[in-house]
Amino acid sequence: MKETELITLLKQKDRGAFKIIVDTWQDMVFNTALGILQSEQDAEDTAQEVFIQVFESIENFKEESKFSTWVYRITVTKALDHIRKKKTKKRFAFIQSLYGKEDGAMIDPPDFFHPGVKLENKENAKELFKAIEKLPPNQKTAFVLNKMEGLSYGEIGEILQLSTSAVDALLQRSRQNLKKYLKEFYEEGM
Repeated sequence: MKETELITLLKQKDRGAFKIIVDTWQDMVFNTALGILQSEQDAEDTAQEVFIQVFESIENFKEESKFSTWVYRITVTKALDHIRKKKTKKRFAFIQSLYGKEDGAMIDPPDFFHPGVKLENKENAKELFKAIEKLPPNQKTAFVLNKMEGLSYGEIGEILQLSTSAVDALLQRSRQNLKKYLKEFYEEGM
C-alpha cells in the first residue's frame, strides 16, 4: 500500500492503516527518542505519545513535506518536552527534599546503551552518550538526527524548521562541544 493511501485511510481513522504506520515507523521513532533521551523507558513512553499524536492529529498533516519528516518533528518535540518535564520534576523533588518531603528523587540509570552500538564499542559509546547528554537540546537533537539517524542537513532543517546553514552551525557547535567534553574525560582518565 502506498504512503498516500495509508495517510488517507488514517485520516478516516482506519485502525489497520494506523497499525501499518506504527509497524513501519516504530524503530525510527524509538531510536530517535532513545538518542535524545538516552533512556529506553523514556524512549518507549515517548514513542507511544508520538503515535497517539500521529493518530489524533493526522488531519493536521498537510502533505507539504514527507510524512517521515512530520513524524520526526513530532518525535523530536515529544522527546524535548519529556526532557523539560523531567527537569521540572527533578527541581520540584529537590525543593521538596529541602523541606523534608522526600518522595524519592528521580535517578537516571547509570549506564545507557543504544541498540546500534556494537558490544566491543560499548565503553567508548558510554562516554560519548554522556557527552551528548551535556549538549544543549538543539545541538543534541541535530547531532542525533544526523549521526545516529543518518539524516541530511536538509532533512534536519525541515524537521527542526531551520535553514541548512543553521543546521550546519548547530552540528559544528555540537562537534566542538563533544570534542571538549571527551577531551576532558580522556585527560582525567590518564
